[in-house]
Amino acid sequence: MRSAKHIALCAAALLVMLLAGSQVTRAVTCMATELAPCAPAISSSSPPSELCCSKIKEQQPCLCGYLKNPSLRGYVTSPNAKKVATTCGVPVPKC
Repeated sequence: MRSAKHIALCAAALLVMLLAGSQVTRAVTCMATELAPCAPAISSSSPPSELCCSKIKEQQPCLCGYLKNPSLRGYVTSPNAKKVATTCGVPVPKC
């Protein structure tokens, strides 16, 4: 009986660790510099690269924060930036 409780406790601890680990891997560090691969597409009419789309999708949770930053707002709200986001399948945030 004691062995079964011990195994159940270990299994529960393992489950908690796995769930906590999955939460950590989903956390995004908001760094506008991560969007540097999108600069050519935002500053011209060229299509976004796969790396750009990957970075925009990765940084999507941060876009509202970028909109609130006066230094970044112009880049995020520019027509080309919206076009790049749409092309990459990332909805333009309304914050």
